[in-house]
Amino acid sequence: MFPMLNKLVPDFELPSTGGKTFKLSEHFGKNLVIYFYPKDSTPGCTTQGVQFRDNYPDFVKLNSEIVGISRDSLSSHEKFKSKFQFPFELLSDSQELACQLFNVIKMKKMYGKEVRGIERSTFVINAEGILIREWRGVKVEGHVTEVLDFVNSI
Repeated sequence: MFPMLNKLVPDFELPSTGGKTFKLSEHFGKNLVIYFYPKDSTPGCTTQGVQFRDNYPDFVKLNSEIVGISRDSLSSHEKFKSKFQFPFELLSDSQELACQLFNVIKMKKMYGKEVRGIERSTFVINAEGILIREWRGVKVEGHVTEVLDFVNSI
């Protein structure tokens, strides 16, 4: 099971907003920030997406791209992206392909019940496709700044 720090990330494809297909290997040459989030249009996920949006120009200046991944449908992603004017794509992982690859599906408590869900996590892959940093169990507050600081240090 992946991911392993300082190792090449296996190539994968997922449907993307904008009627595209995201293929990891097509993004080599830039740093890639992949953030996994539980659900479109929920308070924490919205805050996180907005913070990535607001800092997006700074990531671009650092030769970096951002993508968000959840299990929501492309239709849900398109609405979420449009409502908050995200300049980056959202990927639909309804089959949990990338979720399994990055090992972000966890048992979580919701209203006293155990449910399977995405553990908020962020990964940075360098221009050669090597995983160079991961954050798991992310707390939204201050996280995007921490990711940007890391990317700036590469």
